[in-house]
Amino acid sequence: MLFNKDIGIDLGTANTLIYIKGKGIVINQPSVIAVDTGVRKILAVGKAAKDMIGKAPEHIKVIRPLQDGVISDFEMTASMLRVFLKGILDGAGFLTRIRIVVGVPSGVTEVEKRAVEEVIRQMGARDVYILDEPMAAAIGCGLPVDDPMGCMVADIGGGTSDIAIIALGGIVTSTSLRHAGDKLNEAIVTYMRKSYDLLIGDQTAEELKIGIGCAYFEEGAEDLDDGHLLYLDAKGRDIITGLPKTIKISSKEIHEALEEPIGVIIDGIRNTLEHTPPELAADIVSHGMVLTGGGGLIRGLDKLITKNTGLQVYIAENALEAVAEGTGKSLKNIDKLERYASKKLRR
Repeated sequence: MLFNKDIGIDLGTANTLIYIKGKGIVINQPSVIAVDTGVRKILAVGKAAKDMIGKAPEHIKVIRPLQDGVISDFEMTASMLRVFLKGILDGAGFLTRIRIVVGVPSGVTEVEKRAVEEVIRQMGARDVYILDEPMAAAIGCGLPVDDPMGCMVADIGGGTSDIAIIALGGIVTSTSLRHAGDKLNEAIVTYMRKSYDLLIGDQTAEELKIGIGCAYFEEGAEDLDDGHLLYLDAKGRDIITGLPKTIKISSKEIHEALEEPIGVIIDGIRNTLEHTPPELAADIVSHGMVLTGGGGLIRGLDKLITKNTGLQVYIAENALEAVAEGTGKSLKNIDKLERYASKKLRR
């Protein structure tokens, strides 16, 4: 008799989340791996490896093996996943049938999907299902994806922003932008260099984005929370003197830095709406859209989208975990999953 072990994986550019049926999310770690190139030994994965970014000596290579939502370093992705899955799969015996669903951006190519599938197969999975991230996100936050009534989701992750209109168990129209959290970080780094001659790292930029990032200010308003702007210290190196320097930055300045890249995401949402069949467009106007992913949590993004599209926008309660939970929940009904998945691959 075969026993099933069902696993859902959100293989994200910024974070990898792993969902186990019956247990929920058991792994939520940065998608980073650190390797000692001298002895070819893995030193750390996840948060421990992320903490080494920008600080490691020459012989230690800190790698983000996924870029723009797809695998850029096959070997390192496999090594990272092996470490994450080791404890989970150790108990799987000969009679255990491992079924894994992986969330990928809706715009990835068949070649890129095959690369993801190959990495997962190396983990010992018998059945591999590739699920588009907006579909996984919609399932994860409880949207009625099987109904004829259309629903809309925008999943703004680290490497990609995936926007989709879903009805009758499938994606009717979608837009995938390789323009998301990482691009927002880059915009903050660029702003600090141009405005203050201050060179900061990606981690500092991310802290500023999460801490005081803001997508929308009401016309003429000078406050954000409790009548006050938010402030954080940005620490880096002065480009002119070469010495360490700290600058106090306001949420208004981060808003200015993020204006252009967030504008690209807004254009992606508008583009998706423009290609939506009229009957479904009417459903979306009635029911609004849902934001998932870390980027969806930027202050005021929901209001900015409403201002630009007229849609009511809701932020999912489980925005950060929606894709991972959706991959796991989809395994509850294999018949439906085979309809949702863009591809099923058997070993």
